[in-house]
Amino acid sequence: MRRVIALFLSVLMLSAILCACGKQQKNADKNEKETTASATADEKSAEKTEIFVFAAASMTETLESLKKTYQASHPEIEITYSFDSSGTLKTQIEEGAVCDLFISAAQKQMNGLEEGGYINKDTRLDLLENKVALCVAENSKSGIQSYADMKSHLEAGDILMAIGNEDVPVGQYTQKIFTHYGLDENTLKNKGVLTYGSNVKEVTTQVSEGTVDCGIIYQTDAFSAKLKVADTATEEMCGQVIYPAAVLNKSAHADEAKAFLAYLQTEEASKVFEEVGFTPLSK
Repeated sequence: MRRVIALFLSVLMLSAILCACGKQQKNADKNEKETTASATADEKSAEKTEIFVFAAASMTETLESLKKTYQASHPEIEITYSFDSSGTLKTQIEEGAVCDLFISAAQKQMNGLEEGGYINKDTRLDLLENKVALCVAENSKSGIQSYADMKSHLEAGDILMAIGNEDVPVGQYTQKIFTHYGLDENTLKNKGVLTYGSNVKEVTTQVSEGTVDCGIIYQTDAFSAKLKVADTATEEMCGQVIYPAAVLNKSAHADEAKAFLAYLQTEEASKVFEEVGFTPLSK
């Protein structure tokens, strides 16, 4: 009888041991699968190609929107933007900043990079056209409804106006408008009727916040900020506002940058640009 009991207990112990071993194995298998899945996810993430796009500040909202659409259909691509004035971005590129694709708000900055051998000339193209807009602050009582009104009020010294710095494309377009109307910027500056922004977004903010009576920005920025456009400049006043784009010579991912630039010329992208006031030039 004792032998039977002993044998029974031995069987129970052996079953318990086998059961415990089975659970440990299942846990080990589960952990291994989770580790493998995690490693696979990390590998996929590591496989992403990051392309760096330097673009004029006036393109911020549209390019951010297009980034989401493009990455959704190209999960292997990660787009990283740098938005600022075209002059600032040009300087950063010349100083060695990592950049695969550059989109300027004027030809001047792109011309400078081409002359310096920084861009692939075969990829350069005119992507978009914009308009230079005179915008009025919501709380302004100036009654400005045109560039001609702007001229009269600036000469009278009874308004405060925001414009871009001279190294910023929108500031350079503004200088041409001043010349067209026979206004001297230095004289206006000394009268205290001008304030400045280091890029178009800073000028837009001054108008939006009502710290100035009016400002000269792009019509696309006026649309994004929901500002009232009093007038838009003609080609005779400041020339065409063209946005050229090009892939950099030293791009580590030139093919991917070219593919994204090609996407920006598609019907899908063009519709997004047109919605905010851009005119696509390379459809």
